[in-house]
Formats: sequence, C-alpha cells, structure tokens
Amino acid sequence: MHRILIALLAAFDALVAALVGLAVVLAPLTLLWTFTFGLTADWAGLWPTTARIWQLGNLVPLSLAFDEDAVVALGLPDEAATFTLTLAPLAFAVFAAFFAARSGRRAVRSGAGTVGVLAGIAMTAIIAAVVLATSGSELARVEAWQAVLLPTAVYAVGAAAGAWAEGWSEGDGGLADLVHERVDGWSSKWREIPTLAVRGGAVALAAVVGAAALAVVVAVLVRADAVVALFEQAQVDALGATAVALAQVAYLPTLIGWAVSWIAGPGFAVGAATTVSPAGTQLGVVPGIPMLGLLPEQGSGWLLLVALLPVAAGALAGWHVRSALAAEWEIERPEDEDHPSPHEPVSPRVVLAIAIAAIAGAGAAGIAALSSGSIGPGRLATVGPDPGPVALAVGLEVLVGAAILLLSPRPHGHAAGTADGAAVLADGDELARR
Repeated sequence: MHRILIALLAAFDALVAALVGLAVVLAPLTLLWTFTFGLTADWAGLWPTTARIWQLGNLVPLSLAFDEDAVVALGLPDEAATFTLTLAPLAFAVFAAFFAARSGRRAVRSGAGTVGVLAGIAMTAIIAAVVLATSGSELARVEAWQAVLLPTAVYAVGAAAGAWAEGWSEGDGGLADLVHERVDGWSSKWREIPTLAVRGGAVALAAVVGAAALAVVVAVLVRADAVVALFEQAQVDALGATAVALAQVAYLPTLIGWAVSWIAGPGFAVGAATTVSPAGTQLGVVPGIPMLGLLPEQGSGWLLLVALLPVAAGALAGWHVRSALAAEWEIERPEDEDHPSPHEPVSPRVVLAIAIAAIAGAGAAGIAALSSGSIGPGRLATVGPDPGPVALAVGLEVLVGAAILLLSPRPHGHAAGTADGAAVLADGDELARR
C-alpha cells in the first residue's frame, strides 16, 4: 500500500505539472479570443492552439502550413507558406523539469524512489498522448512519436535528476547507495572528487546563468526604448500587448540561453549569416518581435571583458570546493605538530578543476542546444547559439578560474581551521545517511 500511495502521489504531481502548463496557455488565449478578436470561445479552435503551444514549450517541433488565403491575408511570400518552428519557449520545459525534480526527491524521501519516478513518467506519457489525440490541426502538425516522447523525456530527466540528487546525499537503499559505497572505498584523496566535481560544476554553471540573467536585465534597462517602439509598431490593444508580453516571458529562459553564449564570447545568430556577440553585431532584417529590441546594435572591444564573468564563475566554484577538499584530507591525515602545512595532492585538484570545467561546458552546451532552433522559413531557420563553440568557450573560461583557486597555494592556517568544521559536517552527514 505504501508504494501504491507513493506512485499515486507522483502521478498526481505529473498531472498537476501538465495541467498548469496547459492552463497557462489556455486562459490568456480564451481572453484574447473573446475580447480582442470578438469571437465566441470555440473549443475546437482554442484547444489545438493550446496543445501546440504546450508541445512546443516541451521541445516538440511544429510543422506550420498556411493555405493560399492565409498567405495572401498575412502578406507572406510563397516560400513562407510552410516551415518548421522549433525554437521553444523554454519556460514550459523548465517548469516541468523543476516540478518533476521536486517529485523525484519526495519519492526518494518516502522510500520508493524508483516507483515514484516511473509513475510520474508514465502519467506524463499518458497526458502527452491524450493531448496529441485530441488536438488535430491542419495548420500546425506534429510527429506523433515526438509529441509523446519529448514531453515525457523532459519530465523524466527532471524526476531522475531530483531522485538521484536526493539518493546520493541522503541514501536511497538502491543504486545511489551502491555507487556511493564503491566511491567510499577509494583512497581518501579521491573519494570526494566525484561529489565535489558535480557540486563545483553546478556552482559554476549556476553562476554563468546568473550572470546571463543579469545581462538580460541590463539590456532591458538600456534598450527599453527600442522594445517599447516595437510594441507600438505592433498596434495591439492592452489585452493584445499583455498576451505578447506573456509570450515573451515564456521565452525568457530561451533569451537567457542566448545571453549565456553572448557573455561566453561566441554569441548567437538571429538568422543565417548573422552574429550577435560582444565583438560585434551583424544583423539583417529581423522580425518585429519586441523581445528582439534587446539585441545590441553594435559590439565593442571593451565588451569582451564580459568573458571574465565565466572565469569568475569558475573561481567561485574552485573556492567553494577547495576548502571542503582540503578539510577532508586533513580529517584523514591529521597535521603533524612539527609540520603544520596541510598535505594536498596535486593530481586530484587537477582532475577536479578539469571535471568542473567539463561539467560546466556540457551544461552550457545543453542550454545552447535547447535555446536554438527555427522561427521561420529561409534564413530564420537558424536562430540561437551553436552548442560546440559555447561548450568550448565556457569550459575553458571556467577551467581558468577553477584552476587558479584549486591549484594556488593555501595559507597553512586556513585548512587547519576548516578541518574541525568539516569533521562536524562529515559526522552529521554520516548520521543522516544512517
């Protein structure tokens, strides 16, 4: 009964996550449909639109096909009649993954992590299949397998990550404990490296994303006039402007992904043969989307200094793990009164710096991949950052910062001073795992 209850709660979590995502789309669409277009709310029109937006937010590509009347009415060229839309409003996927991680952690704390995670994944697959089956549309089509698999994968990654993190830190009676026991059997100078590498990589990546979010805030303050001008050119009423603003909020994580690439150096594209980077901006004609008013008009050699932000992120990660690493070694190898300098092997610190950089670079590549795609035909089929250069740039910059903090000499008293505190933390962790 205990496992059944956990499975039901996890399935309910997945149901709530999906319903919230769908409701966030359906509610403003209904208001827009009724008050701006002056039409009676029509489920046959509203639901397919809601479903497609939710699917796009969960990384499902949409194949758009306008008929001849729509092409003429919208003033589109013939080649724009059909194209694929893949640039996702990542707010939906971020919310689903966060909610799934929370559910996965709770399932592990309840003692049935695997059951809870599988139940949540199964419910998400069922919901995705129901949404697909009830939302046929001639305008926007999706591949059936993508419409079911990709939303399910988003939830599965979040749930598995949350369950593993909880199992690794608190114990899960299963795979995480088995791996933890194997790692605990390593020598004292290596056993903490995997944990600290993941922790340091997460700190570095979080710092880079935080710096990118700050860059977006600065862009809003500096380029507010351009954004307002694009809103005015759209000639929409208050409700329409609110709907456009909400749509851009859904794309805010995507924009932050662009900013990650920008501060790292490689920049991103807003169409084929375009570049937006600290070194310079080369743009042709871009869509009149207010959010794109935030793009800088030109680059500058001074702006290249923003590349120091990922270096600082690496330094922060190095500082975060260095004290814990040195203190752990002090616990295993108490100081000799005649030789008070701590013993810190070099090779584990080198491996740790490289691992932190690799994790941060891989995470940045994932962010770049998720925040790139197509928003239209022709040149607009290439939008966003290129994952390869972003991974290389972030990895190298984080490596420099982490290596400075991890490989530089430490004051003798500092490591000794942290040993007692780390011993208390280690005892507390051991009691918690028991």
